[in-house]
Formats: sequence, structure tokens, C-alpha cells
Amino acid sequence: DPFNKPYFTPALLQSYSNAVQARSGVNLRIWSFIDGTVRPMSRPIRGQRLFYNGHKRVHALKFQSIATPDGMISHLYGPVDGRRHDAAILEESGLLVQLENSMARTATSVYSLYGDPAYPTRPHLLAPIRNPVTQGDRNHNRNMSGVRQSVEWLFGNITTLFAFLDFKRNLKLLLSPIGLYYQVGAILANCHNCLYGNEVSRKFKLSPPTLEEYLQ
Repeated sequence: DPFNKPYFTPALLQSYSNAVQARSGVNLRIWSFIDGTVRPMSRPIRGQRLFYNGHKRVHALKFQSIATPDGMISHLYGPVDGRRHDAAILEESGLLVQLENSMARTATSVYSLYGDPAYPTRPHLLAPIRNPVTQGDRNHNRNMSGVRQSVEWLFGNITTLFAFLDFKRNLKLLLSPIGLYYQVGAILANCHNCLYGNEVSRKFKLSPPTLEEYLQ
């Protein structure tokens, strides 16, 4: 259970929510952001259709990530084949059930993830208002979109720190454990953030856990 950490407390959830509210101006209990990332790779000699992502037009693996306002990747699920839709990966991961169980132990209030329109709306998962009618609805979507970009920054941070993960010609599925490479890169990027911070933690003005807290 990635949320069963000693530092994952009601006070921490509230601090995450406060940080998101302060940046977005939206009065919701949003504690983190969810998104899928497409990791391009060299075209495999087998299973090309399985791994082809039509949206990005690349052969790829996909991961599902949760990014918290302290600049940490708090959850990473994958790899899965590159053609999968984000909502399908969410269902396969069992994340919402896991969150419901964890929140029942940890929080007295309902705190939610926030994702893009690809995700369904659930008690622990919110998305942009579909078919916004009022100016308030449009402002809500715009403000939340601005803060949701933080998860994309963390994806970029991993490949900035470990550039070989972005060199798809050398990422050959049947020759190397390229999914494991990305998982290790995410863990090491978290460690780097614990020591030095990153643009997400600075944007939300929220300190990450210490390295000792993260690794325990």
C-alpha cells in the first residue's frame, strides 16, 4: 500500500489540500493529481499493434502516476501496453479501491485526486466540469488545469535527471527491462526532490518529506 506511510497523516492530506486551494482558488479537498504518461520506445519486432499509442503516434509503455504538491510521485502503476486508455489503466490498477480503504483509515474527510477529462468522476477522483455552462464553471476548469500541470512537470523532471530514459532508440522492449528503468528513475527523482526540492514543491510552497521519511 503506497499510502501506508508513517508520514501519510490527516495533517499531511490537509496541508496538500490547502496548498492546492491556495494556488487554484478552488474550494475543494484536492490532495494530488493523477495522470498517465506515455514512454516512447523503439519499435518492437513483435506485438507492434499492442504497444502502439495512436494519440502520440509512437510505440510505448504507459504508467499511471499520482503527483502530490510537495513534488513527490506518490504512486506509480505500470508498465502497461502503450495503447491502453487512462481510464482502463485506472480500473486495472485498483487504485480507487485502494484509496477508499486507505482514506477510511487515515482521514475523517473525503479528499480527492484530480485528473484530466479522460477520468471518471468518483468520490475520491474529480475531473474538469464536462460541458461547462457558466463563467464560473469555465473559471473552475481553467484554474484547476493550471495546477494540474504539475504532474506533467514531474514526468519531465524524471527524464531531465536521467536523459537516457528519453532516448527511445536505445529502449528496446525485448532486450532491456525498460519499464523497470523508468520505475527506478521515478524513485531516484523522488530521492532527489527530498534533498533539493523541485519546481512543483516550490510552486506550491510545500516541503517534501525527508529522505529518511521517504525511504522508511
